[in-house]
Amino acid sequence: MNKILLRFLLIFCLFTATAYKAHASIPVTCDTLSTDTVPPAYKTQDGKVYPPVPDNPNRLFYLQRSKNINAVCYDVNINPETGLADEKSPINIYWLRFAEANGEKEELTYIQRKFAYGINSKSLGNGSFDIRLVSYDKIPFKLMQGTDGKYHIFAIVSKKRILLKSIFIKTDGGSMWSPNVIFVEMKGTDPETGKEVTERFKP
Repeated sequence: MNKILLRFLLIFCLFTATAYKAHASIPVTCDTLSTDTVPPAYKTQDGKVYPPVPDNPNRLFYLQRSKNINAVCYDVNINPETGLADEKSPINIYWLRFAEANGEKEELTYIQRKFAYGINSKSLGNGSFDIRLVSYDKIPFKLMQGTDGKYHIFAIVSKKRILLKSIFIKTDGGSMWSPNVIFVEMKGTDPETGKEVTERFKP
């Protein structure tokens, strides 16, 4: 696939996502780079290797950045009375601080939650939600129960529905309010085959 075609696909993807109405329930399809262009592992800007993120029975996905080895975790917040995701706050978001501590948990600050790593959610009924990242709301995610009865974040990658597992953001310079994002990579699994699916794009 030549560079011109790749550029066209990326423009088409971003145009489609922009045209998507806020909080709609139909997912956006984004096709960008193929999985064989994605290296198997990354290191931070100072050369550190990312430690494994401990699993959690409520874990939906986690987010890592090239800046350091810390991770932002997104866990489903179950209402004990209904057994479903909480209507007002369906996702619990927090840091695992590997750079400053031994993976200790830390809550996001107001600014981090409001402008960087937080989410906006809209109930779709039956315990399902439309989820948008506040920092990039053009790609919709759907929080819902899978066939295993557990909650997952579903997205459309390479024209297939996947169970999102992780997001990696590669940056190079810029500022806190306007980082220079080189690419965003989403990884997950095909719920039917269990095969890993990867998509990388530049927002």
